[in-house]
Amino acid sequence: MLYPLHRYFAKRLGDRQGLAATLLILAIVLMIGGPLILLGNSFVEQISNWQSAYQNNALTHIKPDPEVAQWPLIGDRLYSVWNQAFSNLPDFIQNHQEQIKTITGRLLSVAQNTIGSVFMLMGALVIAGIMMAWGESGSHAVLRISNRIAGPAKGPKLQHLSVAVIRSVASGVFGVAFIQAILFGIGFVLAGVPAAGVLALIVMFIAIIQLPTAFVALPVIIYIWSTGDASVTVNAVFTLFFIVAGLADNVLKPLLLGHGVDVPMPIILIGALGGMVASGLIGLFLGAILLAIAHQIFWNWVDEAQEQTAAATVPGE
Repeated sequence: MLYPLHRYFAKRLGDRQGLAATLLILAIVLMIGGPLILLGNSFVEQISNWQSAYQNNALTHIKPDPEVAQWPLIGDRLYSVWNQAFSNLPDFIQNHQEQIKTITGRLLSVAQNTIGSVFMLMGALVIAGIMMAWGESGSHAVLRISNRIAGPAKGPKLQHLSVAVIRSVASGVFGVAFIQAILFGIGFVLAGVPAAGVLALIVMFIAIIQLPTAFVALPVIIYIWSTGDASVTVNAVFTLFFIVAGLADNVLKPLLLGHGVDVPMPIILIGALGGMVASGLIGLFLGAILLAIAHQIFWNWVDEAQEQTAAATVPGE
């Protein structure tokens, strides 16, 4: 996915492959790392402000809406807990220390895993830059290996399939996640939802790991309806928008995930999901490549058997 862009910059820079790869990776790292640094500083500052406000007994919180109690299944329980926290927050925290510690521990674990994934992504970008700088020679080496494994007739096809699968997964998974994050981010900003940028990043992360974006959309929809700052029509429009944005991957993913690949889309999707479960972000690509190649080899084997059977059959017998 990055290599065509790298080749474009290399041509503009007089075929200086190393310089083009370095500038491209630096630009991407700054684009990703800059917002993450600002987000981290904002998060730390917000936590510090909450701690200071709590110590000074100046922490403000939203009064519970009586209509929340009318919600099915969770309404009564949610309103009761919300009302206890609003009436006496220090006592509420004291009485629910264990639950708060459990939730906080899980959130910290998620944050730690997210930070680890970010550093892994940065490292992967650096490795990608090094590989792109020697892309031509690397491509010839991979082609020679493919020819040695599968033969001169099928080696180039396997190499082309591997490249196409990587680009397909990158566009189908990361591309769709980015589009959904943009859609949700616009909706969050227009709806006046707090921390819209943070929520949009969470949506992108959830979409990348193939979890439903409803984990973010539903709490936001509940928040919009519970605050009561807009009319029913406006709230209904935002609700419909978030539902459509959450379901957009069902349309975009089949279009992008199998684009340009001579392999059925479910094969790539199953390989990507299985690889991600087994080996994380790297497995997302490795699993799709291995399953796509296995699918191709299997059907080539089946076709060869049929051709041999047809050739061995004497007409008229």
